[in-house]
Amino acid sequence: MFSSRIKWDLKTNRLAQLLEEKRNAGAAVLDLTESNPTRAGFIYPQQEILGAMREAQAMLYQPTPRGLLLARDAICGYYMERGLSLDPRQIHLTASTSEGYAYLFKLLADQGESVLVPQPSYPLFEFLAALENVELRPYDLSYIHPAGWQINLDSIEKALNGETRAIILVNPNNPTGSFIKEKELETINEICAREELALIVDEVFGDYAFEASHHRVGSLVSNETVLTFVMSGLSKIAALPQMKLGWIMTGGPKALRDEALERLDLIADTFLSVSTPVQYAAPLWLTLRNTMQTQIIDRVRDNLNWLAVRSSDSPCRLLNVEGGWYATLEVPRYFSEEEWVLNLLENDNVLLHPGYFFDFPREAFLVISLLPQKEIFKEAIERLIVRIREGDEEGLRNRRK
Repeated sequence: MFSSRIKWDLKTNRLAQLLEEKRNAGAAVLDLTESNPTRAGFIYPQQEILGAMREAQAMLYQPTPRGLLLARDAICGYYMERGLSLDPRQIHLTASTSEGYAYLFKLLADQGESVLVPQPSYPLFEFLAALENVELRPYDLSYIHPAGWQINLDSIEKALNGETRAIILVNPNNPTGSFIKEKELETINEICAREELALIVDEVFGDYAFEASHHRVGSLVSNETVLTFVMSGLSKIAALPQMKLGWIMTGGPKALRDEALERLDLIADTFLSVSTPVQYAAPLWLTLRNTMQTQIIDRVRDNLNWLAVRSSDSPCRLLNVEGGWYATLEVPRYFSEEEWVLNLLENDNVLLHPGYFFDFPREAFLVISLLPQKEIFKEAIERLIVRIREGDEEGLRNRRK
């Protein structure tokens, strides 16, 4: 009776079951998976945010495939402040980045054709691609100490097949926090031009770099070498995930770009999903972004510094991170990631993501959100470090037996 697109096991996994039991029992769980800024104790300018939705013009429905011009102009203004020039005609508004992926998969790939995706990466890709009957083929991000994360360009070449239509880049990557480097982009552009592939670039965390770098690619909105789609939105830029506004910027060679824009018009006009009040409010919300970004950047930097200090003399290793809201710890492999996270939740009331949620290719990694309030974060990290030390000692004892 049901579509084969919904092919996943819908049973609750062990971690979710244990978390539900803990919360039902009233346990105070310290959540190091928190990614929702509206629940992380930040101070929002509520009156201004809500007041922006009272525009009388929002009562008039004016459907347009690319979205209202005043909202697209405001987005161009945001990029202009970053030194990047855009034409509002290059922008399609969407209800979210997830919807943006769905539009682009529809645009670029027929059933069974493939898109390359980084590994590790955001776990939602699997669902978004499957719902469009698109195959995902992974390419590797390799961790080279002490340089950090690098795109394994050979793995991109190996992942290509005759059915590949696009390469996804996430800049910075979620969860590794690694930015694309100029040399990497140069080679990827060459591959795309040779194989007639498009680039799909997710830049939702692009404003959250920890420090400047001359070798880093801040944004690909000016990438004219190949057909390029850059996505972002208010969820991260303005810390307003509940307002549901994202966008797709289309760039590249003029003929390809213009054809892509016309085809996206047809897709977007079929759904017309973006709320009119949200579009009218977007210009003001974008001006408020610095208020939120300053709070978030201060918090994630402080939490990252604390994590670096506390993990420095422990059996785990903090991997290099350049930006975003997450950090990754490599922990002793005496236990699996699943055993580590279940043990921490069961005994210490600390919730973390195991690395396999993000398709880390091997054990054992824990992914930690840097967004929680400092007191919660510090207490959770203290419990985590104690548990890892105890687990390391237990693992050594078991190994000697």
